[in-house]
Amino acid sequence: MSAGTPDGPAHRPRPGDTVIFDVDGTLVDSTYHHALAWHRAFKECSVDVPLWRVHRAVGMGGDRLVSAVAGEQVEQEHGDRLRELWEAGYDELLPEVDPLPGAADLVRRLHEQGFVLAVGSSGKPKYTDAALDAVGVRDLFAAVTTSEDAQESKPAADILRAALEAAGGSRAVVVGDTPYDVEAASSLGAACVTVRTGGFGAEELEAAGAAHVADGLEDLLDSDWAAFVTRGR
Repeated sequence: MSAGTPDGPAHRPRPGDTVIFDVDGTLVDSTYHHALAWHRAFKECSVDVPLWRVHRAVGMGGDRLVSAVAGEQVEQEHGDRLRELWEAGYDELLPEVDPLPGAADLVRRLHEQGFVLAVGSSGKPKYTDAALDAVGVRDLFAAVTTSEDAQESKPAADILRAALEAAGGSRAVVVGDTPYDVEAASSLGAACVTVRTGGFGAEELEAAGAAHVADGLEDLLDSDWAAFVTRGR
């Protein structure tokens, strides 16, 4: 879809139009920090997995990542310990995580245009809080949901559904950076606008069903967001 500027009443947001943002790799540049923390955790438990494979799983919840990367047996034997080690490792890297270019500007512009804004992240609440503090736009979100607000993490739609309900919205568009965001949005019945800042390529995001792929959030400032909302069923 081309990025056009809204130009009439039909393209203005209606009450309940909601934009749900992912956090890691979307609002903040944390994808590779998470991958490194997970990789170090696997090494600490003597589980040999390449870093590239770990990166490809970042974006799904930590409850799913271990088995996705290393198999169900590793999950059963080391899952809880791996998650403890990942958390400790990411805590050390957290001060190095910065907002992605355009994050604050896009959130502010969408708020000014009348959209209801929400966060739907598979991450831990403390990391979501840190990210929103770094971007500096926490007060513009009507709802913030994390791993504690859903039974299943992405690519299940539970977190997005919780975000939409908490924000009081009736329909939404999701902003994310991974095929897991696209899958979750599809299950919600929403379009997913994606950015390449999580390290996934344009072709694979399009193949997953993304409504639009941009290099970064700054490229989405003048997009027709009302049209993106109506792309969902």
